[in-house]
Amino acid sequence: MKRLMWIVPAIFVLCMTAQAQDVPAWDISGGFSYLKANLNGTSFNLPGGGGALTEYVNPWFGGRLEVNGYSGTEAGKSVSAQTVTYGPVFSYRRLERVVPFGNFQIGAIHASTGYLGISESAFKFDMTGGGGLDININDRAAVRAEGDYLMTRFLDLRQDNLRFSVSLVIHFGHK
Repeated sequence: MKRLMWIVPAIFVLCMTAQAQDVPAWDISGGFSYLKANLNGTSFNLPGGGGALTEYVNPWFGGRLEVNGYSGTEAGKSVSAQTVTYGPVFSYRRLERVVPFGNFQIGAIHASTGYLGISESAFKFDMTGGGGLDININDRAAVRAEGDYLMTRFLDLRQDNLRFSVSLVIHFGHK
């Protein structure tokens, strides 16, 4: 992890110099999301969906609120998890049709009984970081592909989960 600490300042500097596209004031997205949950080497998969609302302060920086829900069956039990996170998003707008971005968010996860072996449903802290691409269809819409690391803590153990999503993005207003 210490070796990767240079990435955050590098992304910050790169994004500060970027602006080749129109910058939306807001965007809203929704689509399919997939969670690969992990507990001490044992993992299972939960499909789901989610959405995000992003306000852009300037061409390279914004704030994103994201909500996701997952459900499935693990070891014969029906399990579900929901996440709500908020944090900064850094965008690089030098390319004509593609907007790469990075994000870091903190929030909460709610999991049902049976999720990772918990005996009762609970709210816990979560933290996510990752990035992706917005591929512009036109000035008002894009397709977003995103991958994130999702850290949670249940049963006094840290879980290192992966989350992938594909969604449709609608842009509003201009900066």
